[in-house]
This record gives sequence, C-alpha cells and structure tokens, in this order.
Amino acid sequence: MKILKFGGTSVGSVKSISTIIEILKNESSSGENPVVVLSAMGGVTNLLSTMANKAAAGEDFSAYVTELESRHFEVIKALLDVHQQNPVFTRLKILFNQLEDILQGISSLREITPKTYDLVLSFGERCSTFLVSKIAEQSLGPVEYVNACDVIKTDSSFGQAKVQTELTDMLIRDFYEANKGKMLFVTGFIASNEEGRVTTLGRGGSDYTAAIFGSALNAEEIEIWTDVNGMMTADPRMVKKAFPLKELSYIEAMELSYFGAKVIYPPTMIPAFMKRIPIVIRNTFEPSFPGTVISHESRPSEHSVKGISSINEISIINLEGSGMVGKAGFSGRLFSLLAREQINVILITQSSSEHSITFAVNPLDAVKAKLLIEQEFELELEAKKIEVPEIEEGLSILAIVGENMKKTSGVSGTLFHALGRNGVNVRAIAQGSSEYNISVIISRVDLAKALNAVHDAFYTDLKKTLNVFCLGTGNIGKTLFKQLEQHRDFLQRQNGILVNVIGISNTRKMVFEEGGLALQNWQETLDSSGEPADLDAFIARMREMNLPNAVFVDNTASQVPIAYYEEVFRSNISVVTCNKIGNSASYQQYRKFSDLARKHGVDFYYETNVGAGLPIIRTLKDLMMSGDRVIRIEAILSGTISFIFNNFKGDTSFYDIVKQAQEKGFTEPDPRDDLRGTDFMRKMLILARDAGYTLEPEDVKIENMLPQSCLDAGSVEEFYEQLKVNNDYFEGLKTEAESAGKVLRYIGKLENGDVSIALEMVDDAHPFYMLSGSDNIISFTTERYKERPLVVKGPGAGAEVTAAGVFADIVNVGA
Repeated sequence: MKILKFGGTSVGSVKSISTIIEILKNESSSGENPVVVLSAMGGVTNLLSTMANKAAAGEDFSAYVTELESRHFEVIKALLDVHQQNPVFTRLKILFNQLEDILQGISSLREITPKTYDLVLSFGERCSTFLVSKIAEQSLGPVEYVNACDVIKTDSSFGQAKVQTELTDMLIRDFYEANKGKMLFVTGFIASNEEGRVTTLGRGGSDYTAAIFGSALNAEEIEIWTDVNGMMTADPRMVKKAFPLKELSYIEAMELSYFGAKVIYPPTMIPAFMKRIPIVIRNTFEPSFPGTVISHESRPSEHSVKGISSINEISIINLEGSGMVGKAGFSGRLFSLLAREQINVILITQSSSEHSITFAVNPLDAVKAKLLIEQEFELELEAKKIEVPEIEEGLSILAIVGENMKKTSGVSGTLFHALGRNGVNVRAIAQGSSEYNISVIISRVDLAKALNAVHDAFYTDLKKTLNVFCLGTGNIGKTLFKQLEQHRDFLQRQNGILVNVIGISNTRKMVFEEGGLALQNWQETLDSSGEPADLDAFIARMREMNLPNAVFVDNTASQVPIAYYEEVFRSNISVVTCNKIGNSASYQQYRKFSDLARKHGVDFYYETNVGAGLPIIRTLKDLMMSGDRVIRIEAILSGTISFIFNNFKGDTSFYDIVKQAQEKGFTEPDPRDDLRGTDFMRKMLILARDAGYTLEPEDVKIENMLPQSCLDAGSVEEFYEQLKVNNDYFEGLKTEAESAGKVLRYIGKLENGDVSIALEMVDDAHPFYMLSGSDNIISFTTERYKERPLVVKGPGAGAEVTAAGVFADIVNVGA
C-alpha cells in the first residue's frame, strides 16, 4: 500500500485535479487503494492567513471569503456531475459560513490567538480534501473523507504541534481497518490536541501527515506529488542548469531540505526514516517522470556532491570578548536562552580561541535574540568582558550536501575556489564532523552568482557557462560573433563550454540580455533595441548583473577602455583584449593589470596583442614556466612590413610595393603609421615585459627604415612622391642584399634585456630568410632551444586570425 500526497499546486485548478484523478485511477488498477493526503488549493492558506490578519485589524475581509468560495465552486461546476453538485455545495457552504463566523469573532475582539489562527488555516485542507474526495468518488468507487484531526493527536503547541506518536498510530490503524476497501482522502497539515482543538503541523505539514500515515500503516512507499521533477541539484529559479536527482539518502535529503530545498519538509522524513520507508518526489504535471527516490541508502553518485542548497535570507549575530575565552558553560547559557525563547539557530561557528561566536538566525528573530543576549549577559557587558552583540543583515547561506563528500579530498577547495574566483566573500563557514554538509554564509546579492559558480564547479559534466561582455563591433568584433555562433555546438560538445554574449557596445549603442544575445542577429538587436552607448554605464551594468564566470572583451584599439580595466579586475571579472595600448604604456600599468588579475583570481589574456592568432605569448610563458631561460628573441611582428620586404625584389620599386600593400588593405590610411615601427615597438615591448624585463617604451631602440624626407612629408601624397625621389636609396639596399645572397628583413630583437628594431640583411641560414606573404614569425633561442631555435610562424594580421585569437583566449578563461 502506498501513501500519495498532493501539494497545493496539484489541487490548484480544474486541470490539475483532473490529472490527480487519472493518477489515482492508475494506482488503484494495481488492486490496492492508496491513501491520499491533500493540501489546500494553491494560494488558499495564504488567503486564509490574510483574512485572519485583516479581521484582527478590524478590516473588511468579505471579498476574500467570496474569492475562496468561487475558487472551490468553479471546480465543483467543472468536475462534478450536475446531480451530485448540491450536496457538495451545501457542505462547503456550511464550512464557509463557519469560517465567516470565526472571522467575525476575531474582528470583534480585534485579536487572534495561535489557537484561533490554526482553526482558520484548517479550512483550506478541509475544503479541498472533501471536494476532491467527492470528485474521485464518481470514477474510483467507494471513498472516505478523513479529517486528520480525528486520528492525528498532538500537544497544544499551536502552529508547530508535536505528534503523540503511539496514540496517533493506533487511531490511524483502527480507522484504516474499519474502512478497508475504501480509498481514504486525508486532510494534510492539520491535527488536534487532547481537547479536540485544531492544531497544525508547521510549514509543509501535509508532507508530515503523509509520513505519519505511512509509518503507522507500514506503507511500502510514500509519494510526494508536487510541481517539479523531484529534488534538484540547486534552486532552478536561480540555476537554470539544475537537474533532478535520481536518488538521495534520508540524510542527504534532510540536509538539502533544512537548507532551503522547498520540495520536501524536513520533519516529513523522520517517521519514514524510522521505518525505512522510501519517499518518492513526483511531478503531478509530468507523471511519467520517475522523480527522486529518498531511501535509507542511495547508490554512490559520480559527483562529489549531491546538491547545492540555500537559505535566501538570514541574519548573523556576532558575540565576542575576552570573557568568553576558556569560560565553561558560556555557550550553554547562550543557546539554552535562545532555545527557551523558540529562536531557531540555523548555523553556528566559533573561533578556536573561543574569543567569538557567530550564529545565524531568521531575520525576524535577530532583534529579539540581540535583546535577550543583552539581558542575559548584562553583567558581562557592563564589565566589558564581552562586546555588545552585532547583527549583520542581507546575508544568505549556501550549502553543498552529499555522502560522497565524506573523506573525499578537494571538495572544500573546489567550493572556495569557485567562490573566490567569482569575488564572493565568505562571512562564516560551518562543517559537521559527519562531512555531509559544508555551509557558508555569503552576501545576499551574491547568492545567484555563487550558486551558479559552485554548480558549474561540481557538475563538470555539464556545460560551463561564460558570460561575456564585448566592447567594439568593428571587423574583429563582427568576426568574433560570427565565429562564436558557428562553433557554438562544437564548443559545447568538445569543450563543455557555453559562451553567452550578455552585453555588446560600440561608440554609438549598447545592448544587454541576461540570458544571452542571439548572435545570428546581434546587429539588428543592437540597432533596434540598443540604448545610447555610455562606457561608464556599460561597466556599471556589467558589475550590477553580478554574473558568474564573467569576461570583459575589449576588441577596440582605443585608449578609453584601458582606464576601466582596474575596476573590472577588482570586480572579479576576467579580461580578454586585443587592444595592445594598455600593456604597452607604462611598465607600472602593465604590472598593475597582471597583479590585479592574480590578486582577484581572474584571468588576463592578451595573446592577440603580439601575434594576432599566433600562440606567441603562450609559448613564451610556457617556456619560462617550465624553467627554460630565454637567450634571445627575434621577430617580425608586422604583417604590413612583412609583406613589403617579402615582395621587394626584382624590378619592383619600393614605391610600387608600398602602394600595393595599401591597396590590399595591409596598411593604415597613412602607411607611415606602419613603417615608423610604432606598432612593432609595442609588440616587442610586451614580449620583453612578459620575458621578465622592466622596460618603458622609450627603452626600445627603433632604426628608421625611411629617409627623413619621407617621414617629414606633409601628406600621404607627398609621402609617395618622396618615395619616388628616394628610389635610389631603396634600390641600393635591395641591390646590396641581393649581391650578397641575402634578403631585407625589418627585425625586432630582444637580447640581454635590450630591445631593438632594425632593418637587417639575412642569408638562407636564418629562419626568416624564407618568409613569404604577410606572415609574422618569431624565433626563440633558449637554453633548451640553443642549437635550433623554436620558431612560430603564420598569419599575424587580419580580422579572421585576430578574432580567432580572442576566441581562443575566451575559451581559455573557461578552461
């Protein structure tokens, strides 16, 4: 025999009640009737509570009574045969009249006692259970409506009554035996004391009713039918990737429930635990889903934690002072005091020096607890042996739970790394010796971010989500969005990473979408829905969203965004940039960015600063990290200059080849911006700094390849004229190189801490001799690569390869 309990949403509408009847038909077809426990219709308990409070305040409550009647009467009209409606209307009308009389009495007295409050709340379950039992009787045969007040006996702790187990078990068994062959429909949540006064079993009490009946009747299973597919790995309202758990042990379920998982009420499991009765969480609206099985033992999970739970709103009270150190009985006095006053302590942590105790309570109890402590420890406060208790508000608890945590190393490390990397400050920590639970107190505003970050950290078989904010929609930005969209499925399948572009901005407009912008039509979205661009507002919005695994991507070549990097790092947001201005300015700024990224546990990737998509910076850092020592670096890091000197041969004049480079789009509008070597200098400077040298821009020696008259020309046209005028100079260089069997190369060099960029002639023994097209090339001569240098070569410019480099850096953040 099974116990089936249906929650408020399951009896909340005509459609859901019809679904219940179908579920019960399937159950009864097995030959044995289940016992059915029902909650009040969804929202009705809150409605009754509002009525009671309005009546106590002397306010009009009649509209709420009318609403209550209409909700129940609509179900009768929709689901009961016409000839069976009148008796049910009459019975419910009697109940509503009784309720109205009670409310009138409350209104006259202008007060409500816990006893009366329980009586008012009981009408929800009494009405819904009677109603559903009559609907079920039409198609399920003999049924019996059971007012649980007749069979569940408690003490007189109204609002949170304690069950008298032996008497209750006897009454339930006797009633069940007397009604064999009937399907019992039992009111959840309510009971009665020895005097027959209505009591309630506390929050989630209908679950408790089901467990009480299950234990008394030695049921084979207790099914809790609700509106979700079982207990989830985390709160699905905050963690979109949360998924249902197949099975849990009683201890795991109790831990998760205690720390905020609303699917099941913690005391529910105690009667089931004692009799080892499995509890199954099922979804009324998806009855084919198997749900979550809670039993005495569950099979080992592949994950180190079973679930991540939370309590959204808590306050903590800090008590400290030298008078607590070594003082036997101090904690006993403190927590006995709170227990006497019915203040539930959610979490406790104490310093090993015994100098301070921190404990968490419901925010509604915080002020009362503080006053009680000040009264109890008045003498210690006056003697300055302890400080005045402090209340901290706006906090939450996050807890990871699972039997696998026991004796599993690294669980705490994973938890705190995920929190630290996302800038979530931990105010207090608690872990029981059983190792089933690690709980941390964090700021309420960080809870959603923390839950998502921790969920990603422990459920690594799921896709890790990166929340990306992109600045710049030029060629690189547009190409990056195209690449992200094209490779989205591959990235999820192969790397387990989901890249959500949350914000996009250019100099005109910006747009945000917390769930991720559709990259197929980002341009249309930006143009049609974007707001005026404001970099201050863009950074502020990114911070306010407070998303986990956030990445700021700078795809501009502007000085302006650089000023915001420090703020971004301090917000625990990683930075990916192809903008080389920041790293090639003062050494102090370069160092600050690296230090801030390290300090705040985030990433700072700028591979595209030097070689676009070529792995130059990564190669250098890997060499140094592995203990190799750099002797010399030689490089050609300008696609424009590479193209010019790779093609300056034969009868082609220098003028012709520069003109051709500009026509192909390899140069800036003024080719001198490339030929001066300023961009090349920045790249070499960044390389030198990453190699460990403290250099400023003025320390890089640049040899001009152009005659002074070319550099001093007043316009681009005049510049080209000067190239013609100086043709003999360029031809002389080419002839000299060719006669010696060499080629001209504009090479940057780092050696002995000195950086220089100069025009050189190299022969076929040099790795740069065979360079072609617009490729970049770099040669690392190190202790390990002394005889034959390590060479990296390939396209070093262009939107496709640069965007691919940015893409790779974003993926590396996810890794």
